[in-house]
Amino acid sequence: MRKTTLFNDGWTFLDGFSEEMKTQIQPGAEVRLPHNAVDLPLNYFDETSYQRVFTYQKQLDWQPEFEGKEVSIQFDGAMANAVVWVNGLEVAAHKDGYTPFEARLTRHLKPGGNLITVKIDGSENPEIPPFGGRIDYLTYAGIYRDAWLKVTEPVHIRRLKIETPDALSHEKTVTVRVDMAEAEGLLNVQLKDASGTVIASLEKTVSAESETLFFTGLTGLSLWEPGNPVLYTAEAVLTSSTGTDDLSSTFGFRTAEFTPEGFLLNGKPFKIRGLNRHQAWPYSGYAMGKRAQERDAEILKEDLKCNLVRTSHYPQSPWFLDHCDRIGLLVFEEIPGWQHIGGEEWQAESVRNVERMIERDWNHPSIILWGVRINESQDNHAFYLETNRVARALDPTRQTGGVRYITDSEFLEDVYTMNDFILGDEELPGRNRGRIALRDQQECTGLPRKVPYMITEYGGHMYPTKRHDQEQRQAEHVTRHLQVLNASYGDPSISGSIGWCMFDYNTHKDFGSGDRICHHGVMDVFREPKFAAHVYASQCDPADEVILKPVTFWARGERNIGGILPLIVLTNCDEVELAYGESVVKRVGPDRSTYPHLPHAPVVFDRRHFSADELGLWGMQWEDGRVTGFIDGKPVMTVRLTSSPLPAKLQVEADEDTVTAGHKDQVRVIVRALDQTGHILPFLDEPVHVSVTGPARLLGPDMPVLTGGTTGFWLESTGETGDIGVTVSSPRFSPQHLRLTAV
Repeated sequence: MRKTTLFNDGWTFLDGFSEEMKTQIQPGAEVRLPHNAVDLPLNYFDETSYQRVFTYQKQLDWQPEFEGKEVSIQFDGAMANAVVWVNGLEVAAHKDGYTPFEARLTRHLKPGGNLITVKIDGSENPEIPPFGGRIDYLTYAGIYRDAWLKVTEPVHIRRLKIETPDALSHEKTVTVRVDMAEAEGLLNVQLKDASGTVIASLEKTVSAESETLFFTGLTGLSLWEPGNPVLYTAEAVLTSSTGTDDLSSTFGFRTAEFTPEGFLLNGKPFKIRGLNRHQAWPYSGYAMGKRAQERDAEILKEDLKCNLVRTSHYPQSPWFLDHCDRIGLLVFEEIPGWQHIGGEEWQAESVRNVERMIERDWNHPSIILWGVRINESQDNHAFYLETNRVARALDPTRQTGGVRYITDSEFLEDVYTMNDFILGDEELPGRNRGRIALRDQQECTGLPRKVPYMITEYGGHMYPTKRHDQEQRQAEHVTRHLQVLNASYGDPSISGSIGWCMFDYNTHKDFGSGDRICHHGVMDVFREPKFAAHVYASQCDPADEVILKPVTFWARGERNIGGILPLIVLTNCDEVELAYGESVVKRVGPDRSTYPHLPHAPVVFDRRHFSADELGLWGMQWEDGRVTGFIDGKPVMTVRLTSSPLPAKLQVEADEDTVTAGHKDQVRVIVRALDQTGHILPFLDEPVHVSVTGPARLLGPDMPVLTGGTTGFWLESTGETGDIGVTVSSPRFSPQHLRLTAV
């Protein structure tokens, strides 16, 4: 049977490359993969510091199990232009930084030690997508995803492609295409449910490189849906004269169709509400392990209540996509690129990216659309004919999309995916159309008919907002997200909308706020929510979670001129009651006149509900507030707001209390300065000191600064098991202690 093991430990990392590194191991830093070649500060850095060559070396000792077998190393992702040597012989070269590649070691290994050398180049090579122009994100150098040592029989399975052509039928069909190397033997494929119970099995003698097995008449099976993401497994076993090999993959039964009337999931109308995501973290760049990837998926689905994520602007971690399958988060995945289209070889590499992305990910039920156009690029007829042709040939079960921001763009894909930044466009010179949230799709497409259509970006650079910005800017940020979502829900021909973006991210000097951060997210870089995050969360059913978030710091003098009106309360409650002091109480329902299409419109308190003197005139004493949400006439949640906020507690919370030791993994810790009612002190900016004991290391500085009352960091496992202690201290607060365990 095949053996696939992590190949992450024991690497030596070196700055630069020399010819002798192909054959001689050199002294350097011992590292574990995933690895970031250069850890950057949080902001104000020189992004060219990682744009150079680095080398990784590792000795692979000969093992008896290698005899007569196929041996290879699979790299899930290395940025970029990787070349692999074994004992001085080149065995693999891979330009792209986002798709996997395999280095075949067979017949190149010798008894004793074998030197594996990997050169990567973090330079922005204009022959490799996404490079050649300016890109609004960083491409951190390093072998930043996992590496795997794979040992198989010479006759082995290369990959599986699973399709469910009649997923909505009572009697279902599954086709399993098994691609093999030097195939000749007996092939057995079993379908299993989540408990491991075999639900169907087929066996066939094979002599070709590819065989498709058809399972028909399957009953009693469940659909994969966001609320019930049922997964099944196909396990293939190939027995030949050289031995036995096996490979498995999960899959789900579901249909996904974009139509001119909207998106249908499993044959039912489904409005997409999503956010874009970069695969980046502070300090460590792309080099984060399984649990950190999974946590981002959970934040999107469970905290932000999104039902889709767009992997802007490249294929993302297999760990992330696997978890999207498990938790029921839809995915729009696209090839690497940002506006620029290069020359002939560049385009050929991009077409290969389409192939590699689809072949890696075609069994994921969460993926509902392939992005086969360079994000926000100009039209290129021949290039995009080819990317669409390749995608449809490889996977006819999914539609293609191509994200643009130009209007009247040539429509070669199945879904017209559009970045609509019209909201806020009225501020630009020469624009005189007033404020609108989204344009009619035919104004964007220039077509005489409605087509499958989805909004793939809005907001973002049109209104960058920091989590600690002035309350009025935060309220406008919230309003813009509300208005676009309302417009999307109000137009049945729009399949949905995907906001820009999930969280703030590091970027090149040509973008962002001058600090190398694009403050475009509904969360900050540590995944701490801004008020706008609750726009998305508040659209969930209250049976899932009751949301009640007043968009205010509750201070008379924070806003221009003073006061707190209009006060937006993001909620899924039927009514909201606002109490000011002991005597003034008002109860108001959702603002359906402004937001008639949202599943849950916000409640807005303004001068229709309060006179000036009811909230106390300027110069009078400021009072405490109380916000209560009601469902079916009964109070379900209360938020208390203090008129005299003072530092009361330093809250230190980890996402979980364990971290995996066996492979490089991380856990997030958030630090918040809270007032006496449990609210973040939004303008408290002071350093805190972090100390860590035990088998974990701190990613980032040991003295981070509370910005807007919060900061965050990640703890990374070091390979050993045991207790981990974390202490966060500050002159303003009592020290806080956390206990975690590396297991």
